[in-house]
Amino acid sequence: MLQLNIHEAKTHLSRYLPALEQGETILLCKRNVPIAEIRPLPKMPIQPRPLGLASDKGVELPPEFF
Repeated sequence: MLQLNIHEAKTHLSRYLPALEQGETILLCKRNVPIAEIRPLPKMPIQPRPLGLASDKGVELPPEFF
């Protein structure tokens, strides 16, 4: 678990994003007193989305379309 003061987190947040992606938790502190935690979100499965008005027609676009 990483422990950062708010100023450090605001200034260098992009440095700590890779650690979050690896599952690390960040503890945010104000004057060295913990006030919040930042935790990575669980991986969400990617599901094909239906096309708006044609969603009930069974129309799907291949991934190559996007």
